[in-house]
Amino acid sequence: VNKPKSVSSAQVLRDIQQSFNRSKLFAPWLDAERTKRRDEGRRQRQRRRDKRIQVKLGHGGTLDPMATGVLIVGVGKGTKHLQSFLNCTKTYEATVLFGAATDTYDVLGKLLNKAPYTHVTREKVEAALNKFRGPIKQKPPLYSALRMDGKRLYEYAREGKEIPREIQERPVTTESLEIREWLPGGCHPYTWPNEEADEEQKTVTDKILHLSAASEGVNADPPDIDEPSDPSITKGRKRRRPIEDEDDAEIGITLAPKRQEISPTALMSGARQESEGSDCATALEADTTTPAGIKSPVEAQPSLGTLPSPGGPPAAKLSMTVTSGFYVRSLCHDLGQEVGSLGIMSELVRTRQAEFELGRNVLEYEDLRKAEDVWAPHVVRVLEGWREKMAEKPEDDPPNHTVPLES
Repeated sequence: VNKPKSVSSAQVLRDIQQSFNRSKLFAPWLDAERTKRRDEGRRQRQRRRDKRIQVKLGHGGTLDPMATGVLIVGVGKGTKHLQSFLNCTKTYEATVLFGAATDTYDVLGKLLNKAPYTHVTREKVEAALNKFRGPIKQKPPLYSALRMDGKRLYEYAREGKEIPREIQERPVTTESLEIREWLPGGCHPYTWPNEEADEEQKTVTDKILHLSAASEGVNADPPDIDEPSDPSITKGRKRRRPIEDEDDAEIGITLAPKRQEISPTALMSGARQESEGSDCATALEADTTTPAGIKSPVEAQPSLGTLPSPGGPPAAKLSMTVTSGFYVRSLCHDLGQEVGSLGIMSELVRTRQAEFELGRNVLEYEDLRKAEDVWAPHVVRVLEGWREKMAEKPEDDPPNHTVPLES
C-alpha cells in the first residue's frame, strides 16, 4: 500500500481491514473462519483476545506518520512471512535540511539547537556522504523503540529522563547513497520547526546528542565509549518483530510525542511563486521525477511551514538503498554534524521494499475508498503472484492467504 503523509501505519491497516471485512473477495475466508470457530472448544474460544471475526493483517516494517511510500501488508497466514520483508533491503528518498537539530531528528520534533550553515555546499555534502556508504556503525535516535533496561528509549525521552547509558552504535549497510537534488537556501519550501524544547529538555538531550560543539560550527562527534556493546538496548520483553526503520515495528506504538495532524491546506501554505528564469525556479524545477516516473517528495508532498528568507539553510534530496535496522533520521542528523553544521529530516519516501516498488506493483491508498472492483483486481493479482512464488519453495504451512500489499 502507498501510505500517505500524516496517517500512521496502524491506521492504514485499520482502513484496509475495514475494506476487506465488507468485501466479496474475502467473504469466503471470513465464512470459513466463522465455521472454524463454531467447531472450537469452549476453552479455546475463551482464550481468544479478540472475539470479532475479521481479516487478519500485519505489516512488514512500519513508516513514521510523516513518511510516505511502500508499506507491506500480510493477510491471514501471510503475516507469518512478514519477517522476510523486515530483513530485506529498502530504498528511500529523503530530504535533509541543514542548520538545526531536533529531539526526534526530524522536522516534527522540538528545536534543540541551531548551527552555521552558510559554509554547507553540495561539494562538501558529496564528500561527507563517503563516510556513510558501505558497512557502517550507526547510532539510533533517542526517539526510537529500542529498549534499554527493559524500557523503550522514546519513553525516557517523553518523560524527560536521562538514559542509563550511551546509546550504542549498531552495524548497518548502505548499499547506495547519492544526492538526487541540491536545494540552495531560499529555493525550497522546507523550514525548521517553530517549537523549541525547554531548557531542561535541551540539557538532558545534549548529554546524549552532544550538540553544543556543533552549534558553534564544529563537528560534534560523540565521545569514544570504552564499554562493550550494551545487549540490554535490544533486549527486554519478547517482541514479535524486530524494531525497524523510521518507527516502531510493533503496530500501534508511536515513537515521537503526539503530533498534530497535518492538513493539505497547511502543507501548501509555504508555496512560493518564483519569477521566471530565477535561480530558485531552476532549482525547484530540476529533477522533479524519479526514473520510474514517480513524483518526487517535493512535488507530491509539499512540506511544512513557509519558505525561509533568501540565503536560508540549504537542503539536499538523497536517494539510498539500505539494509534492515537503518534509521534515515540518524543519517540526516549525522550528516549535518559531519559537514560542521546540524541536520534534520524534512521528508521521507520509501520507494521500494524487496520486490515491491512505487509505480509498479503497489496499491494506492486512495483506491481503498473506492468501489471493490477498483482495488480487488490488484489484490488478486498480487495474491496469485505470491502463491506462485511460494509454490516453488517447500513449506510446512502453505501461504494460501498471503497478500503482501505494498506502498
